[in-house]
Amino acid sequence: MEVQEFETLIAGLTAEIAGRPLDEQLAKHLNTQHGPGSDSYQAIFAACRAAIEAGWMCKHEAGGIRYGRVIKPSPALQGFSVDVVDMADIAGPHHVHPHGEIDLIMPLTEGARFDGHPAGWCVYGAGSAHRPTVSSGRALVLYFLPQGAIEFTRAA
Repeated sequence: MEVQEFETLIAGLTAEIAGRPLDEQLAKHLNTQHGPGSDSYQAIFAACRAAIEAGWMCKHEAGGIRYGRVIKPSPALQGFSVDVVDMADIAGPHHVHPHGEIDLIMPLTEGARFDGHPAGWCVYGAGSAHRPTVSSGRALVLYFLPQGAIEFTRAA
């Protein structure tokens, strides 16, 4: 799995969601159409595992979290950036989503949760903030950020 192949895989999904409000309806749509058990979910999960194995995804590490921006915001992805983190029973740094955040949760340990959510999608609206937390095991989390916007804070 190379970066360009991964971008091609993701591009259909970002085209589908471009321009939609980042809200609970989008989360419901993604979980219905692209949730666990779907071909698209399985393809993205397999691609992430292959890319990590190849060494170009989650190539940075800090504070027990492996992470990395996989794709910068681009017209090919409707202005979304793509980041992936690998976390196990840990809370990450607090941050704000100026334009929102769309997360795909891929548990590596059965039952692992991200911010209390099981495998699948969760969506945070514009201006939301959190300390991303994986509990009950280890998970990969892929996230789309409109225009790549994220603001790390010092808040707890």
